[in-house]
Amino acid sequence: MTLKRFSAGMVAAAAMTLASGTTWAACATDSLPSSMAKPGGFPERALTMIVPYGPAGGSGQVAQAMAKAVSGHTGVSINRDHKPGGSGTVGLTAFMATPADGYTVLEHIDDASSAHALDSGRPDPATDLIPLVTSQITFSQIYIRAAETRYTDWHSFVAWVKAQNGKATIANVSKEGSMERVTMKFITDATGMRIQQISFDKGAPRYGALAGGQVDALFEQPGDVRKFLDSGLFKPILSILKESPAAFAGVPNLSEVGLDFEPLLRFRGFYVHAGAPAERVEWLQWAFQKAYCEKSYQDFNESKFMTLIESFRDTDGSKQLITSTIKQYRDVYEQMGLEVK
Repeated sequence: MTLKRFSAGMVAAAAMTLASGTTWAACATDSLPSSMAKPGGFPERALTMIVPYGPAGGSGQVAQAMAKAVSGHTGVSINRDHKPGGSGTVGLTAFMATPADGYTVLEHIDDASSAHALDSGRPDPATDLIPLVTSQITFSQIYIRAAETRYTDWHSFVAWVKAQNGKATIANVSKEGSMERVTMKFITDATGMRIQQISFDKGAPRYGALAGGQVDALFEQPGDVRKFLDSGLFKPILSILKESPAAFAGVPNLSEVGLDFEPLLRFRGFYVHAGAPAERVEWLQWAFQKAYCEKSYQDFNESKFMTLIESFRDTDGSKQLITSTIKQYRDVYEQMGLEVK
């Protein structure tokens, strides 16, 4: 994988390229030095990583994998502190209250960008925080139980939902303005479906709701439910992309089912306070960006379908991604008639 720079004016989704089954000759941060002196001895103790979602979901999994990779090549321990709630706002609020000394880092997703797009009084991840690295960019799918008999594919699912008079359900992270909520509005408006979105901040109960039959479908990213796909318990019926990656060639995409909107993507990354000492920030940037190319992290991303879309962004690339994403969401919110503050 080679490091690419993306201009701030690019729409986030347009900046991604699909690459199925690709073996990268080099990794994005291979050119970084293998070691870096600790500035003034920093860090002299373990770092804390605040994760605003539960440990079983995608954020929990990537936080664990990144912490392992950083510790593996720096020898510095990282303690993960999960603070789920409010679609990421509880953890972000807790992080903003911590000292800007570099000892606390934040894992967060595109929800931080969409939240700022809806309300500019909320932290801007590109200016109020310093992105250390974006380490995952992925797409979403809609899943049903593989053993489901009431519907077996996208078209039969849409027909069944329409017949339920608003009683059908889908497990989601459905805070107003979130990627999930916006995407589902695009889909329901285009298809005429009425479906209740049942919100879960934690991954395990969200997946369990579909597995146990408490909901009729699930909105999620493929890597987060990999074990359910491998076990044959879940079945994707729609890839929310305009073009299918080879890994999901048999799953219809937006174009194939007649849906015409720009897909919103999930991205996950790691941040530090904007006011943290510059020399500590520089060390953290090196530690987290270099960790991206650690074998343990590369193997993790591969196992989670995170090589289907190029996932790496350094600090500058992350800021450009965030800025373009905020603009994209603001445009969408205005089209939806939402009040943008």
